Amino acid sequence: MQSKLGKPVGLLNVNKETPKFSVSLHSPSDDLTHFIEHYWVVRWDLWGQEPHLQENLSHLSVHLVFEKDNSRIVGVVKGRFSVLLREQGAVFGVKFRPGAFYPILKNPVLSITNRTVPFHTAFGMGSQSLEQQLFSQETAEQMISHAEFFLRKQLPEPDIHIDFINTIIQCVISDRSIVKVEDIVNRFSIPTRQLQLLFRQYVGISPKWIIQRFRLHEAVEKMNHGDIPDWSKLALDLGYYDQAHFIKDFKSIIGKSPEEYTKLNKS
Repeated sequence: MQSKLGKPVGLLNVNKETPKFSVSLHSPSDDLTHFIEHYWVVRWDLWGQEPHLQENLSHLSVHLVFEKDNSRIVGVVKGRFSVLLREQGAVFGVKFRPGAFYPILKNPVLSITNRTVPFHTAFGMGSQSLEQQLFSQETAEQMISHAEFFLRKQLPEPDIHIDFINTIIQCVISDRSIVKVEDIVNRFSIPTRQLQLLFRQYVGISPKWIIQRFRLHEAVEKMNHGDIPDWSKLALDLGYYDQAHFIKDFKSIIGKSPEEYTKLNKS
């Protein structure tokens, strides 16, 4: 049975007073949790208003995105990504667990990192029929029901590597002492090269990127709620040698320095 989840993480520059869109997250049915992390639905109504450019700090998951006449598979985006919302619309998404799209794609997930590929690339069919079914529904729960009927016919047998990968990722999230790849190698007694190959094949990015991205998500969420992190400590937590290198990378990913981003969220 599906349930509604909390708020999404990774949204940048969100106007809390006059939001331009709504987002809801929903859990998958129990029999699909090996592959699927959650579903998400975005809706907006901007008739008579200027288009809204929404920026996001990406996660380490592949997404199956349903949009009228534009359904697609979105690989992991290393930087931030932007979506221009116009007029009125809705998008329904399936967020796969890290590593869970590889058995479907049957090619290294690294091959679609920073890329958007057509629906038929992984599923061998067009998406129009399913799009029509999804967007003719009134509620998210009804959309999920149709999506899960499709997914149950498409998903392969469970893959033990998926659970192992997600065990590592949960350890990175919960244990702040993990700041470099060697910490993962020592914790799980896995050779560095084997770990890197596993993540490139299944997840599409490196273990080092994962560590830094989760810490950066944490920093941005604190800033979104008005908290100012200890930049020097955060830089060390992210595995940087000094604060200057962290600030440089933050700006390259977020598009603003930490100070600029903090001021923007206060305005």
